[in-house]
Amino acid sequence: MELRQQQRRRVLKGATIISNNQSELSCLIRNQSADGAELKISPEMQVPSAFRLYVPTDGVAYNCELIWRRGERAGVRLMGTGPKPRFHYG
Repeated sequence: MELRQQQRRRVLKGATIISNNQSELSCLIRNQSADGAELKISPEMQVPSAFRLYVPTDGVAYNCELIWRRGERAGVRLMGTGPKPRFHYG
């Protein structure tokens, strides 16, 4: 059963998960809609329940909530945007 409100479009974008303690984890965005995305992450990566997702190609940092996780895939809710974090290297 499909629970998404909007259809996601396939994308392949590099991104960085930034946690509250400002640690950075690389990932890929596989598909995205206005309010959600599926990430490809390392299976051993610890993903916080809430974080910022910085997408250099968009020049945007999304506020995210982890909704589900299966191995190297994770679904997140996008809850607004902000500018590129000042401390980020990219």
